[in-house]
Amino acid sequence: MKVACCTPDTINVPYFRTSETKRFGSQEALMFLEKCSNFKQLKQVHGKIIRFGLTYDQLLIRKLVQLSSSYGKLNYATLVFDQLNAPDAFTWNVMIRAYTISGSPEKGILLFKDMLCHGFEPDKFTYPFVINACMASSALDFGRGVHALAIKMRFWGDLYVQNTMMNLYFKCEDVDDGCKVFDKMRVRNVFSWTTVIAGLVASGKLDAARELFEQMPSKNVVSWTAMIDGYVKYKQPIEAFNLFERMQDENVRPNEYTVVSLVKACTEMGSFKLGKRIHDFSLNNGFEIGPFLGTALIDMYSKCGSLYDARTVFDTMKARNLATWNTMITSLGVHGFRNEAITLFEEMEKANEVPDAITFVGVLSACVHMNNLEQGQKYFNLMTDHYGITPILEHYTCMIELYTRANNLDEVSTSGNTGSLSIEENHNVAELLLESKLTSIDDIQKLIHKHCGDLGFSELALDHSSTSSSEMQVDISQTNR
Repeated sequence: MKVACCTPDTINVPYFRTSETKRFGSQEALMFLEKCSNFKQLKQVHGKIIRFGLTYDQLLIRKLVQLSSSYGKLNYATLVFDQLNAPDAFTWNVMIRAYTISGSPEKGILLFKDMLCHGFEPDKFTYPFVINACMASSALDFGRGVHALAIKMRFWGDLYVQNTMMNLYFKCEDVDDGCKVFDKMRVRNVFSWTTVIAGLVASGKLDAARELFEQMPSKNVVSWTAMIDGYVKYKQPIEAFNLFERMQDENVRPNEYTVVSLVKACTEMGSFKLGKRIHDFSLNNGFEIGPFLGTALIDMYSKCGSLYDARTVFDTMKARNLATWNTMITSLGVHGFRNEAITLFEEMEKANEVPDAITFVGVLSACVHMNNLEQGQKYFNLMTDHYGITPILEHYTCMIELYTRANNLDEVSTSGNTGSLSIEENHNVAELLLESKLTSIDDIQKLIHKHCGDLGFSELALDHSSTSSSEMQVDISQTNR
């Protein structure tokens, strides 16, 4: 069969500078695939592979599948795979893995079912790939079936299979079965011990995790960090630092995750001085202040009262992610620098970083503190209309606060009522807005107007619960007044 999108008759191959008469074999094809830097080049190489009759070579097919999926072309990878009449187990494994890492683990599970139905036998590497697909799709019940099949097919003795299965149980919060796998393992490696410790930590069983941690025959930085992070997560920062001191005494070098856990411990303790020491430690030990560590430092400095240090970290970072921008915007707003928070949001847009719901909580909160209803309406419209973000409770709460503070309720009362809402009423109306899924500024304003005029809550709910989604679209021309 030929791949329709790159048949030999239609493909142009300027990427190759070989004559048609020169032999093009598997080694040459693999070499060209290794040099591919984009999907267009990959299709050119694939066309050459078809032209020279190399589609039987499963090594080339596996490489095509891997590269196609890495370029986000999963359908093309599937098409390539489907050309094979009898894929070997390794090729099935590559395709299952490609589905999982490309965000379609359910298709990976279906492919494994097809593999069994067509009589192809899995090997010991198939099971971890399928179990990872189960983990990514939270398919615990199917994972149990894979567990049973691995035992039946005598692959259960493989340490990699056991570790992956144990990880699935813990990730799906089945702590008992995860521990049973660990207890029955005849051979364990550091990953086995670390998996069970991390699983127990995640489920809140710190004492059990610590007991196993102390029994570990050898510990690496991952196992130390898992235990340190557990103490931080469950608000025992002193224990986290005690463990870190032991880690240093045993000459285990921390990694970025260890340092981030310690920064979070400083945040929990509210200790600026200790946080500064950890920051200096990271710089002196060659840690790059990237998005992960940098965001933790910004949050720590902000919550410890030093916005100057938080902004210094932000400004010196070479790379930032969405969490970094959100943390800095929120920090500016919390410390009273509302105009700066709005300015930073605009810089974020210029940097082509797409905001999320959390970003707009910070932006709308800044508008509330500035008592600027017009800006609040502008950014609420931007959020819903331009970015397509569904409002959450915090967004509605900000809008209600803006309307009541600005007294912009069309002079609702003729009896001198100012139209102010109590904190409890504010929350109730916000919940009603969330339930009604209103995104039109006019609809939101009308509902607040009615509630402020003491219309019965049940009547309001009845009035707006029947509002169709088609009537709730944002009309920029009407709302930007």
